Amino acid sequence: MTSVLVLNGPNLGRLGTREPDVYGAGTLDDLRAQLVADAPELDIDLRQTDVEGELLRWLHEAADSGAPVILNAGAWTHYSYALRDAVSLVTKSGGTVVEVHLSNPHAREEFRHTSVISGVSTGVIAGFGFESYRLALAFIRRNAR
Repeated sequence: MTSVLVLNGPNLGRLGTREPDVYGAGTLDDLRAQLVADAPELDIDLRQTDVEGELLRWLHEAADSGAPVILNAGAWTHYSYALRDAVSLVTKSGGTVVEVHLSNPHAREEFRHTSVISGVSTGVIAGFGFESYRLALAFIRRNAR
């Protein structure tokens, strides 16, 4: 069974209670259930961390294994060059990284308008809540190695 890494960064473990008007009322468990229902033939390996080094190790794992990645890096999206380098390791090795955001960063505070990982990601989907992840998964099902 092909594994898809669904990686989530800081504060995303608080989904469901953190600003539901911005991020929705669903939890990561709700998201996992939706993704598993959408792609029962895939192993959906959903993870969340508030530790940047752990997210980097997971991306290194993807670079080594070839597992496609759906990545919501949270606030690290806007300033972590270490994260950018790790995403680049995945995509330059021929892997897939789809950057996702629940909200539309361009409709929010100015500091959220810049993503340091977009330029090395396979693609970006933002502003559709959990549907952003589902669209990324649909892309991976059709296109990832």
